[in-house]
Amino acid sequence: MIAIRSARVEDLAGIFAVYDPEVLSGTATFETVVRTGAERLDWFVTHASPSHPIVVAEERGRIIGWAAGSRWSPRPAYDRAVETSVYVAANRRGSGLGRGLMLELIARTGEAGAGVLIARIVEGNPASLALHSGLGFRTVGVMRRIGEKLGRILDVRIMDLHLDGG
Repeated sequence: MIAIRSARVEDLAGIFAVYDPEVLSGTATFETVVRTGAERLDWFVTHASPSHPIVVAEERGRIIGWAAGSRWSPRPAYDRAVETSVYVAANRRGSGLGRGLMLELIARTGEAGAGVLIARIVEGNPASLALHSGLGFRTVGVMRRIGEKLGRILDVRIMDLHLDGG
């Protein structure tokens, strides 16, 4: 049985066990260095408000995926915008787990008053593009050649989902 629930600080090791392989050898994140324990805790603390939650998928005491809503910008005028992240353990991808996590994240951020959700998706990630499109996210634009990782120059697609009917 898989439970989707609010993350707890004791979930950090499991969250980053899912995330760190992408940091080191994937392009789903543009981070390139694994975070220290203190940096992980700082990240967790920045998600302490209802509008910036972290939800995890847990199966038999093990974290197999997570999603988070983060501040889009530190400027107060952007407080209605929340950036989404979703990561699923490699051996669980394609199972619908990402969709379940995103549905929970969408519900929680909407209840907390978010107006717009924003996703940044590296070109060449058809699974993430299909997930977000299937949930109603629409392409705003593509930032061409904006990132470089693993010896590749990469484009990033920006997508949004308006929760306020806009």
